[in-house]
Amino acid sequence: MTVVDLGEHAEEFTTNPYPMYAKLRAAGPAHLVRTPTGDEVWLIVGHEQARAALADARLAKDWRPPAEEGYVELPAGANMLETDPPQHTRLRKLVAREFTPRRVEALRPRVQEVTDRLLDAMPATPGRSADLIDALAFPLPMTVISELIGVPDLDREAFRVLSNQAVAPLSGDEGAAAVGEIGVYLAGLIETKRSAAPADDLLSALIRTRDEDGDQLSQNELIGMAFLLLVAGHETTVNLISNGVRALLNHPAQLAALRADFDGLIDGAIEEMLRYDGPVETATYRFAREPVQVGDALIPAGAPVLVALASAGRDPLRHVDPDRFDIRRAPQSHLAFGHGIHFCLGAPLARMEGRIAVRTLLERAPELQLAVAAEELKWLPGMLIRGARRLPVRW
Repeated sequence: MTVVDLGEHAEEFTTNPYPMYAKLRAAGPAHLVRTPTGDEVWLIVGHEQARAALADARLAKDWRPPAEEGYVELPAGANMLETDPPQHTRLRKLVAREFTPRRVEALRPRVQEVTDRLLDAMPATPGRSADLIDALAFPLPMTVISELIGVPDLDREAFRVLSNQAVAPLSGDEGAAAVGEIGVYLAGLIETKRSAAPADDLLSALIRTRDEDGDQLSQNELIGMAFLLLVAGHETTVNLISNGVRALLNHPAQLAALRADFDGLIDGAIEEMLRYDGPVETATYRFAREPVQVGDALIPAGAPVLVALASAGRDPLRHVDPDRFDIRRAPQSHLAFGHGIHFCLGAPLARMEGRIAVRTLLERAPELQLAVAAEELKWLPGMLIRGARRLPVRW
């Protein structure tokens, strides 16, 4: 079996992976690849096959080895993203009892308020320029998810560093250390909330919640769910906003159309941003429980598998002229939030934050433009999160 080495041109691939994904799709829907970090994995690149893989019970999520001497599980790993049914079903049910559409919708005024406050500060920036990620794309979702979970006093800049290290580490050791450090912080937070007066935040509700049979989340499960909600609850939205604004600024005709009809086009614009250059490049690892046939490729039992959501969004067998950014594109499902039982629980919140942030920014900064050339942008490493480290803009 020939191994496709994505690390041969790692910087080029990280900057713009779409040409490589197009070559891989043309050769078949699944390939054995060597990632830029040196891992050999099976990569699924076709839309139809990716959608099927995300819902295929033969591709397990639980990577944890059976109990063995010397193995220590990080508490933050005890979350529903790393589990399979029936454990996943149990965890998602308990979380969904509290993370309700009503709770999310109630955040709308607060999302608008935080957005307005952040944009009030931008005109005072020297030179009428700023890093859009520092000014808006990071602090908005970080503030909202922190307040939702119940950690309003979180040192957000320090957490941002740890979160980036967890989802886009330069090495496996760096990622594990960051996950461990976040887990220790969350364990202390949970103990504080247990002993405090009952509060209305999501983490306090998760501590108290029980199902009809009296089942509730264990200590490690609470840490794992808080980790997942806090990290995934802002990382994806940071890059939805920054990737989406970058796409608009690089396509002036689309930007002009959106400005002319926010009410009619903002929803479609957000969906096109998610399809065209979404925040999650590949879904988190899966593992073949048994041999799985994908096109002409036979993925062997035990093999690690990555599903390339970014590639699926550019598959010409699914999307007409897929490399064209078109906010008027006819509604058609994409895989930016996953599919199947692991579909992103926070998708409604991310969409709401994206709509409010992008619309308000464009309304208040009519002369907005990129302040650097595309080749000057630095990108997050790895194949999980797709996004630039900074997005300098001026207005």
